[in-house]
Amino acid sequence: MMPEPDRAAPMRVRSVFISDVHLGFKGCSAAALLEFLHAIDMDYLFLVGDIVDVWSMRKSTFWPQSHNDVVRTVLGKAKRGTKVIYVPGNHDEVFRDFDGAVFGNLEIHREYVHVGADGKRMLLLHGDEFDSVVKCSPWLAKLGSDLYDLLLAINPYVNWIRRKLDRPHWSLAAYLKHKAKRAVEYIGSFEEAVALAARKRGVDTVVCGHIHRAEIREIDGVLYCNDGDWVESCSSLVEDLNGHLRLIDWPSARLQRRLAVGAAGVARPVDRAA
Repeated sequence: MMPEPDRAAPMRVRSVFISDVHLGFKGCSAAALLEFLHAIDMDYLFLVGDIVDVWSMRKSTFWPQSHNDVVRTVLGKAKRGTKVIYVPGNHDEVFRDFDGAVFGNLEIHREYVHVGADGKRMLLLHGDEFDSVVKCSPWLAKLGSDLYDLLLAINPYVNWIRRKLDRPHWSLAAYLKHKAKRAVEYIGSFEEAVALAARKRGVDTVVCGHIHRAEIREIDGVLYCNDGDWVESCSSLVEDLNGHLRLIDWPSARLQRRLAVGAAGVARPVDRAA
């Protein structure tokens, strides 16, 4: 089912960066993503990996109409002039075989350098190449993926109980990841490794996904940006018309847009600035 149309004026930005949508996986928040895509206009749309969860689809077939609608909406934006750059990740690595392919306004690249409105160069990559677990032990990565899928499957039941208790949405998987000491150490090491690679490439900014943790911070002279995901946090990175980057937490932004429409008919994006 298509989401209700957002009656607020669309947000206008230069670029939108999204990753880790995991279409084909039951935990994908496709309806929320559709609302976001309908509520924003952009010149560039960057799909920074794991847009389609081929790993999950190999285990079971799951492709509801909302997932199809996401694909149609992205292609529709490309048809209407938005340049779409697709940088495949590890869950959709089969599309890496099409590196360099161009289909009208849609291009596929293993990695990509985008020049912002302020002239700064941004390296775009998914980030799985910096995951030492995936690199050194694929079977352990697969086990971790299965455990993660289990946590995400449990989460709707946890949130059903929380709604009954009038408590806000909460992610069990995110909570456990952020509380686990080794997970916190891994995230820090991952971010530093990505920033180091970007510095060696001579770029000002690096944008990635993979670890499902939205973040903007400077690391040794490089602006590290992770656009989050559309399974747990429903977040994205956007570049405004002046080249400034910010994170949008869509659940919060959606609520404030609706409140703004009800009060004055004008909506403002909610963001987490660097």
